[in-house]
Amino acid sequence: MSLRRITPILQLFAIILFCIASIFFFDAPLAIFFRQFRTTPWYGFWEIVTIAGESQWYLVPSFIVFIAFRKRNRQVAMSGLFLFSTTAVSGLAADLLKFLFGRARPNLLLEHGVFGFSGLQTAHDWTSFPSGHSATALGVAVTLSLLLPRFRVIFITAGVFIALSRMVLDQHYLSDVVAGSTLGAATVFLLYQRYFSTAPDEVRTL
Repeated sequence: MSLRRITPILQLFAIILFCIASIFFFDAPLAIFFRQFRTTPWYGFWEIVTIAGESQWYLVPSFIVFIAFRKRNRQVAMSGLFLFSTTAVSGLAADLLKFLFGRARPNLLLEHGVFGFSGLQTAHDWTSFPSGHSATALGVAVTLSLLLPRFRVIFITAGVFIALSRMVLDQHYLSDVVAGSTLGAATVFLLYQRYFSTAPDEVRTL
């Protein structure tokens, strides 16, 4: 196996180890730390930031772009389909993992002292891992970075801020955010390599 193929595996392994370490050592202390800022002005700022992590802001416009341009400009249409696909797939994957892991959200720790995983849960309070907002934020950021590479720094910075908002607002733990962000970015690269990179005239930098 070549080094090029081994590197992503090692990176994924390192992220998994970090998430495990975070669950045991960082998640709870950080959730308790951020609780103190709920009454400060900057809490409202992060509440606005986190709205940008909702998938409908990207699913609806990208699908409209695909439909509107599929016969007029195939490159633009396929770019819309690319963004729609990465957002939808990462979101569905996050929802499935949330159900399988069934992790208690930070509010259960802060209000009732409940911390951990129970598995196979659909209740909102038990769907913390991974963060769906983070998956959407980084998935969209990486997708747009591939389509518009000159603005890559802006997209990635915005994606990281949106993902971090979930932890600042005590909606998710650090490990949830890291896992969700990784899921979003990985989904983009997998879909690009499997379905979109073979059509350079249809999906390329704009």
